[in-house]
Amino acid sequence: MQHLFNLQTLDDIWGLPSSPASWYTPYSLGFQVSLTSFLMLELVLGFSSNLTVLVLYFSQSNLVDSVSNMVTVNLHVLDVAVCVLCLPITLVIVLLPPGPNLALLCCFHEACVTFASISTAINILVISLDRYDISVRPANRLLTTHRATLLLAAVWVTSVAVFFIPFLEVQWSTWRNQTLLCVGGQDYHTGLGMHFHLILQVPIFFTTVAVMLFTYSRILRALNIRIGSHMKKVTSDTGAVTAMPTTSVQASVSAIIALRRAVRRHRDRRERQRRVFKMSLIIITTFLGCWAPLSVTNMLILGIGPSEALVSLRLWFLALAYGTTVSHPLLYAFTRQKLRRALRAKVKKRVVSLLQVDPSPGGTIIHNSWVENRKSSRQVRLEASKGTDRCLAEVL
Repeated sequence: MQHLFNLQTLDDIWGLPSSPASWYTPYSLGFQVSLTSFLMLELVLGFSSNLTVLVLYFSQSNLVDSVSNMVTVNLHVLDVAVCVLCLPITLVIVLLPPGPNLALLCCFHEACVTFASISTAINILVISLDRYDISVRPANRLLTTHRATLLLAAVWVTSVAVFFIPFLEVQWSTWRNQTLLCVGGQDYHTGLGMHFHLILQVPIFFTTVAVMLFTYSRILRALNIRIGSHMKKVTSDTGAVTAMPTTSVQASVSAIIALRRAVRRHRDRRERQRRVFKMSLIIITTFLGCWAPLSVTNMLILGIGPSEALVSLRLWFLALAYGTTVSHPLLYAFTRQKLRRALRAKVKKRVVSLLQVDPSPGGTIIHNSWVENRKSSRQVRLEASKGTDRCLAEVL
């Protein structure tokens, strides 16, 4: 019985020639060296940074104690999977010369690209919804721990399911003269072909972008409303101080101190608002910058058909999309105070152990000032803010 994904079957279905002489020359040396170097850099940085985040999260149980941390950890697990599974396959596609044995590998590569694209978009969408939920309605959250667990399970089921779409396209295909997107050459056809995996990636990307724009705009609006209501309270307190009799010196001093504290809290909230706006802009811009070029290229392939130039350009844009494996730890993990504290504690413990001269009880320990946990007065004031405002800033 013939194997399900036999190479000969793939070659026949896709209309690929069986003679190595009819295959085309590989990518140019400059193309291979530059793209391989870029992919290797992303592989090392993405894998190490995401693995560091996961080690920090799971080494301390109090870090994975909320829905927001759950969905963030899920994103980093996905990024590790992309670094381990998808990036190496793309490297092989770039380096190997075209040949008959590349048919199955091309199909597997398209499956990995579909998995990375759709699963990343869905995970970013879930994180955006979680931040909207915790910021707009913190007292009555819809995304509870149980619902978040079910939602993340559905995300992984969907991600695994879309992985098999390119293989199903090969099996379901009844057309001839189809072409694989990772094989360039003169025999590209302009027909749509079996590119359902591309059709699926485009609307999911634009849906995620629309959800991100909506949720982060509402988060900024919610923070602005809270600041506005607080300013009304400050104004009313100022009016009350003005109306107080001048003979009550003690009451006037207390009211002035309270007013100064209220103004200071308002200033801290305005600083949070600027930080939230900045982080929201960076998050949305990063997602657009990394995945929009690939989505536009997919649309061009669907519209005018694949060509050698488009396939080569698609590989570069795919490498750019893999850059999110490096940016996600910076945007979603190391912006959290708890994780930064855990990282500082690990570094401090490691540095102190290296600087310790005598481990005996009476031994001398060399202290280094940069590992001391010092807090400025402004940091103390920021940490003294109320829980609602912390929710708005901490998730970003």
